[in-house]
Amino acid sequence: MAAAVFSKSVGTVNLRGCDNSSASSIHKSSSRSISKSFAIDVRLFQKGICSSSQSKLHVVHASTSHAPVMDQISCSSDNTIHSNEKPSIESALILIRHGESLWNEKNLFTGCVDVPLTKKGIDEAIEAGLRIRNIPVDVIYTSTLIRAQMTAMLAMTQHRNKKVPIIKHNESEQARTWSEIYSEETKKQSIPVTQAWQLNERMYGELQGLNKQETAERYGKELVHEWRRSYDIPPPNGESLEMCSKRAVAYFREHIEPQLQSGKHVMVAAHGNSLRSIIMYLDKLTSQEVINLELSTGVPLLYIYKDGNFMKRGSPVGPTEASVYAYTESLARYRQKLDEILQ
Repeated sequence: MAAAVFSKSVGTVNLRGCDNSSASSIHKSSSRSISKSFAIDVRLFQKGICSSSQSKLHVVHASTSHAPVMDQISCSSDNTIHSNEKPSIESALILIRHGESLWNEKNLFTGCVDVPLTKKGIDEAIEAGLRIRNIPVDVIYTSTLIRAQMTAMLAMTQHRNKKVPIIKHNESEQARTWSEIYSEETKKQSIPVTQAWQLNERMYGELQGLNKQETAERYGKELVHEWRRSYDIPPPNGESLEMCSKRAVAYFREHIEPQLQSGKHVMVAAHGNSLRSIIMYLDKLTSQEVINLELSTGVPLLYIYKDGNFMKRGSPVGPTEASVYAYTESLARYRQKLDEILQ
């Protein structure tokens, strides 16, 4: 069946720009809430009822089906333009702040101390995976800290392509040799994971390990707030957000952005301040705007890279809100291919 089927979800479908009179009933109901399940028949586009060049399909939240499937589609989504238009590369970028850590739970300054996830953090990582399970992922970048790596790995256990994330060990020639994969078929069913210290959390210096409330009582709320929320004032022997931003954005531009430019779909699992820094670059935020930016733990943000621009495609602002991802045409095709394999 040439339809994209979505089950057990709550969301909205927007069909815009259908000028054909035969599609007027659809056009009149351009935004419709669905309570249980819905199907979008792509034959409307194939038969010319609604031109894909004139219309945009916006899918809000995806299914919760857990049916296993081995990936039978290309690692990268189909970026081919089936017209006389110049081919344009479109890539997905997923940003995820790690799930709650044991020191988040204890209200301690964590910074670059390597602390694992709590049970709640594990659940958040799995929920993040469910939210992105229909979005293609070709390569993964994480910090060198275990809480970000756990989040990436747990999230990918929920992805419908069933590929295995494998951490690349490039710290020495021996490490590279000993972790080499010699099966080309196995490589196709794997996703390389690169660790980078540049994506680590902001280093909080002498605040690391201290209780946040007790520190505010000791030094004063205003001074501690300045250390935590200003752009260019670091805590004692620590990093400011500006310092964290310089290393995180430089790494993103040098290593991650070229992957997107080549058509690869990328997931980045990192930390509040390193991700705020990257979002500042993507959204062209000012230093004042970025200090007011809050990122919830374990909530994926979706961007589309196309023609040298980053476009935010909608994301929930908190873990209690439903995912809202406005799928592009190529992401909808990728989702459709996954659905067809399951039928």
